[in-house]
Amino acid sequence: MDEEDISEMEPLPEEAVSLIERRIEEDHEYLSWLNTSVDVVERGRMVLSIPFDRKLTNADGRTIHGGVAATLIDTAGGLAQRTAFEDPLSGGVATVNLNTNYLRPANGDLEAEATVVRSGGSIGVSEMSVTSTTENGSSEVVVGQGSFRLFR
Repeated sequence: MDEEDISEMEPLPEEAVSLIERRIEEDHEYLSWLNTSVDVVERGRMVLSIPFDRKLTNADGRTIHGGVAATLIDTAGGLAQRTAFEDPLSGGVATVNLNTNYLRPANGDLEAEATVVRSGGSIGVSEMSVTSTTENGSSEVVVGQGSFRLFR
């Protein structure tokens, strides 16, 4: 199933969207600690964000640690794959490979967008990007691609 096939699916039920939001924002201790928010949940697309917080920075206190951005793209990419399931609340997703390219330092709020490139019978591929926003504007700081094992 590719982007075109996904776009022909019925929209996600509100119950599924609410459950995904709750699992990320409240039930998942690590993502909650990062103060992760679910901004967009659509078939084949997920947008997550994390506000700048000094506890997430490198020793310089200004640049967010790269692992935070990697967590964000991994999570967004996997959740985007779930949205391509007929029932996104069933089954599961596990990361098989995560390719992360850091383009520049992240000094502000982070927003990750993930889209499904392909959602096959057992493997899916997502493309992800992270934008960092400060009072001086926004810039893309990370791009990546992930392969995910799909348990439908």
